[in-house]
Amino acid sequence: MTTAITVEGLVKDYGSFRALDGIDLAVERGEVFGFIGPNGAGKSTTIRILLDLLRPTAGDIRVLGEDPATGGPALRARLGYLPGELILSGTATGRQLLTHHAAVRGGRGRDRIAPLAERFLLDLDRPVRALSKGNKQKIGVVQALMHRPDLALLDEPTSGLDPLLQQEFLALVREERDAGTTVFLSSHVLSEIEGVADRVALIRDGRIVVVDDVAALRAAAGQRLDVTFSGDVPLQALEGVEELQVDGLHARGIWRGDTTRLIATLHGLPIARLELRDRDLEELVLDAYRTEGTA
Repeated sequence: MTTAITVEGLVKDYGSFRALDGIDLAVERGEVFGFIGPNGAGKSTTIRILLDLLRPTAGDIRVLGEDPATGGPALRARLGYLPGELILSGTATGRQLLTHHAAVRGGRGRDRIAPLAERFLLDLDRPVRALSKGNKQKIGVVQALMHRPDLALLDEPTSGLDPLLQQEFLALVREERDAGTTVFLSSHVLSEIEGVADRVALIRDGRIVVVDDVAALRAAAGQRLDVTFSGDVPLQALEGVEELQVDGLHARGIWRGDTTRLIATLHGLPIARLELRDRDLEELVLDAYRTEGTA
């Protein structure tokens, strides 16, 4: 068994509304799998079904080789979960709450509470009801990963974290992957997915738009070309540049393919300024959504 998650034909209906419309996914063990989509696309619904917090309308689901509906406590003990809307209240301190989680797991992760709290600048001795959203989120991150689960399902995990701690979180995810944890990371923050995921699935309106590795997605995204000429240039000289926009001596567009071929295309032209930069993953997602929407 090399897959941590296998989903075939997953459908979830809420009355007449179809939240998931035949999803197929296969997440390999030991990878960080990014699950990207706008709010309302079906990300949280998918995760809740994987955890047996919701039951599917149709489809076959296997988590660590087992059906979540019958895996019971033994399966759940191997999982880590951070919900997208983390609700913490009451008079218990962060230390008491996390110690309780460790006890429920047979003591697993107790020795990691203090070092992870220190790493995320988390005060463990304040009542959780007195904590800010960001500090509550830190508790959620620690409880999801402290026991080194076989599979961690993290729904919008950096919500409420400041930029430095977001980077610390991503570093932790890489470390957990290297230690053998499979991470299923749901987000609409594309830059954080791009920096940590091995593969990415894009979901829109309950359907998977594309699944690919980050390097392939990056290659498909192409590069954004911005060039200013010192003299007039015939448009034929810019053949191959997509979404070309010309304003006087200034041209911009998207170049896909070998950079050497672009240099050959531009050779001999009167160039005053040239900029070529990678497009970010967000632009590729918008491309995929437009293509899917017109298919």
